[in-house]
Amino acid sequence: MARSTPEKEPGRFKQMWQVFQMTRRSDPGITWYLILAFILPVAVAIVLAVLFGGNVIGMILYIVTGVLAGVLLVLVVLGRRAERAAYSQIAGQPGAVGAVLKNGLRRSWIGNEEPIGFSPKTKDAVYRAVGRAGVVLIGEGPRSRTQPMLDKERAAVARLLPNVPVTLLYVGPDVDSTPLHKISRSLNRLPRKLTKAEVIQVDKRLSSVAKVKGF
Repeated sequence: MARSTPEKEPGRFKQMWQVFQMTRRSDPGITWYLILAFILPVAVAIVLAVLFGGNVIGMILYIVTGVLAGVLLVLVVLGRRAERAAYSQIAGQPGAVGAVLKNGLRRSWIGNEEPIGFSPKTKDAVYRAVGRAGVVLIGEGPRSRTQPMLDKERAAVARLLPNVPVTLLYVGPDVDSTPLHKISRSLNRLPRKLTKAEVIQVDKRLSSVAKVKGF
């Protein structure tokens, strides 16, 4: 019996091309963003080379640095636009916030893809993230329906941890809601109130209470 050979994983450049193609389907302007991201550092490097290069070697070093900076900036822009495109494909679907909390948070935050509050009828949900800013409760759905759910969870956290700040975020169809791709940025902009050790203790306390309640 012939052994089946494992399929080769696509190379780095092929993976980048696939990411680019996927992003371009929902973000047609990505091509121009990437062109500008590459050209600007190179153009700046050329101007600096002419003004301060001094000799041929100095000019070459400036230009090479500009090219490397351009490539790096292209990767950064592609990564961010690809993440935004991926989130736009799941926006409005139940569990979208959970996907962001599972894959899109920095290490300083502890999030869970499972909601702590859920309405079987409307599919609205409340998610929780714990970080240096305290506890953040995120409502997924129209604000008019998620507000009572968020208020209930905020009151529960306040009873359990009265000295821990609680912030509310709204992700839904409302005009002032936070888009999926801005959840992580919004969390990181909150003022830090807790130490890293306190973050771990707060998360353990909340998780232990949830287990007792059978959540």
